[in-house]
Amino acid sequence: MPTDIKCPNCGHQFPMEEAVTEEYKKGLREQMQAFINNKEKEFTRREKELIQQAQQQEQAFSRRLEEEKRQVQTAVEQSIRKTVTNDFEHKLRLLEDANKDNEEKLKTARQREVDFLKKEQELANKTAELELSVQRRLQEERSKLSEEIRVLEEQKIAARETEHQMQKKELEKQLEDQKKLIEEMRRKADQGSMQLQGEVQELALEELLRNAFPFDEISEVGKGVRGADCIQTVRNTFGQECGRIIYESKRTRDFAQDWIEKLKADMRSQGAVAAVIVTQAMPKDMIMFGERNGVWICTFTEVKALAYVLRDGIVKTFNAAKSQENKGDKMHLLYDYLTSSEFGEQWKAIREGFLAMKQSIQKERDTMERLWKAREKQLEKVLLNAAHIQGSIEGIAGKDAIDIDLLDDSDDLQLQG
Repeated sequence: MPTDIKCPNCGHQFPMEEAVTEEYKKGLREQMQAFINNKEKEFTRREKELIQQAQQQEQAFSRRLEEEKRQVQTAVEQSIRKTVTNDFEHKLRLLEDANKDNEEKLKTARQREVDFLKKEQELANKTAELELSVQRRLQEERSKLSEEIRVLEEQKIAARETEHQMQKKELEKQLEDQKKLIEEMRRKADQGSMQLQGEVQELALEELLRNAFPFDEISEVGKGVRGADCIQTVRNTFGQECGRIIYESKRTRDFAQDWIEKLKADMRSQGAVAAVIVTQAMPKDMIMFGERNGVWICTFTEVKALAYVLRDGIVKTFNAAKSQENKGDKMHLLYDYLTSSEFGEQWKAIREGFLAMKQSIQKERDTMERLWKAREKQLEKVLLNAAHIQGSIEGIAGKDAIDIDLLDDSDDLQLQG
């Protein structure tokens, strides 16, 4: 059952488990939100770092491309400058040497100009190819960087989903553990309450018997000691011990049939004349107190009247037995013993053991009969199949060809007998 807590200010009552569970849920939600925020900040920082790295790489490629362009242009200009200088110097030497080589030199100059134009065209082509190659590499790096960012984003989403699932599982596990703990605490509290109620009824029963029978001895059986809860030693007006009544106190929801056998065994071990079970839950077929298999069963409100009746019978039986003392011989003593409750209880115990043994033997006999009958049917089936095989062989090879009889004549007669 839930434990209620009352507010000292407003007087509102609410279950303690509800307050503990809500506070625990709130703490778990705050921890989960803080964990998710930290993860998102970490993923954002990582994404910014990757973007910065990509921008830095792109800037480095651009600077490298411009540097290579400048180097190529410088080399071409120097080459052109050297070539033009050499041409002019050669032309001057030719003009100074002879005029006759003008046509040849002009032809050579034109050819070199053509070569220069070709080189310039080749340089332009190489520059265009280099630009195209750089653009391709930049495009590849951008694609690669985009793929890495996409994969990182997918990993981040998957990590978030996995972390969310793990957090959800952890919360479910913790809630389940809390439910089990609350259920266990409630069960222990109920068990302790039932045990306390039983102890209260035992104390009330002892007090009732002491007040109702002040001359009798009411002794309590200690906790953990095998036996009944309470023993009443009946005494007559002369203080003589007439007999014992043992009481077993039960305060449970259902009546257990094994209480009767246990109390009967305790009655024999204690040498008691009567045994009483004081219970809150009566057997289903009993609406009021009564006797069941040698044990009296009643409620707490009926125990006082029942104790008066049992005590009166015990005192009268004792007084009648005392009046017959010193009046007979061994036959009377034997008759008294055979008619005593002690002999009756011992004989009941012997008879119950005999009946239990007889039932066990009968069960074993029935089991063996079924087993023997099953084996006999199996044997008949084997013999029938063997006879079919023997008939088939004799029809093919003759009767004296082979002997496959499972039994000889003597065994056959034994089976028929």
